Amino acid sequence: MDTRAQHQSETARAWRRFRRNRPALAGAWFIALSLLVALLGYALAPDHSPDANTQIPEIALRNPGFRAEMLAIRLGRRPENQSWWSFLLHGRPDDHRLIAVEPGSLRASGDSIYFSRFDRPGREESMHLARVFYAVRDSIWKEAGAWMFRDGDGVVQRFSAGALTKRYREDPPLQSRLFLLGTDKYGRCMFSRLLLGFRVSLLVGCIAVAISLTIGVALGALGGYFGGRLDDLIMLIVNTVWSIPTLLLVFAIVLALGRGIGIIFLAVGLTMWVDVARVVRGQVLSLRELPFVEAARSMGFGSGRIVLRHILPNLLGPVMVVAAGNFATAILIESGLSYLGFGVQPPAPSWGGMLNENYGYAISGKPFLALAPAMAIALTVLAFNLVGNGLRDALDVKGIKG
Repeated sequence: MDTRAQHQSETARAWRRFRRNRPALAGAWFIALSLLVALLGYALAPDHSPDANTQIPEIALRNPGFRAEMLAIRLGRRPENQSWWSFLLHGRPDDHRLIAVEPGSLRASGDSIYFSRFDRPGREESMHLARVFYAVRDSIWKEAGAWMFRDGDGVVQRFSAGALTKRYREDPPLQSRLFLLGTDKYGRCMFSRLLLGFRVSLLVGCIAVAISLTIGVALGALGGYFGGRLDDLIMLIVNTVWSIPTLLLVFAIVLALGRGIGIIFLAVGLTMWVDVARVVRGQVLSLRELPFVEAARSMGFGSGRIVLRHILPNLLGPVMVVAAGNFATAILIESGLSYLGFGVQPPAPSWGGMLNENYGYAISGKPFLALAPAMAIALTVLAFNLVGNGLRDALDVKGIKG
């Protein structure tokens, strides 16, 4: 059997072992579903506004399954020629202001619309129909029996009262919204924000793991292969960073560089590379004495080629196990930072930030506000830990905690 066939056979056996591990397979499916939700977040979320930040104060703190009728009042023009990718990345800016109205209270009479807000039943308010259907810049005036106003672009519009009433009958400005997980204290859709939270958590995990692998593999391989003073220096750095509490080190980096979302990703990644470096160094120390490395040296191959082409490919299993564990750790660190106010800043929908905003309601009759983000964090971290354990068993990696 040639080397390629043997490698394929080992990969197939590892995959079969992984598939037989039901918890690990369930974790892998959950991660795949989470990635899909992160990519399609705005398409799946009922609230398409950036950061799912549409605030409707009339329906704040409503229970899961709550449905409300909304009066949609025109704000301005929707961005023109917005691509599908732009929508998936940034959402769609609101072109309407939503007011939750009491069911059955909406009616039109003459040139005005009448309604009662959801939180003020029986207290009727009125609004000119032109302000409902058009972005009225300032005042509305009547001239020669017609209503006139300047729209959002400064263009004077002229409509008769009959035309506005006809449009109301043909296209009532009423929407019905279902809030699967209820609303928070600002009247925002909890379900939409929870879905977008997958994007923040998985993104910080991906970037942090990429940073930790880049630094950890490089330093671990250099120290393990060359040894001597270089190894002593690298291990001194590793042990120094290792001795600093992770959260304290992240705080220091964030306070020094700022609270931007990019800084959060960098800070989390810079605190996790020591795990990778220790594992890689230990593996390289054992691999560099094996016959295939000696054979490569005897053939005159340089150290760079030996490390990159012969040693590092044999570290794939241990590195994958550590990466899965670091991914879960990164999500926990980011959630903890956001909970303490040092992480992703509002209104970005971070699970830790949602916990910070709603933990007080857990003991005041509305525990779902805190349970939803807490369960999302717990299930995602559990999924990555299960996959890490499954990879460790499937790849027969010894001495590595997943």
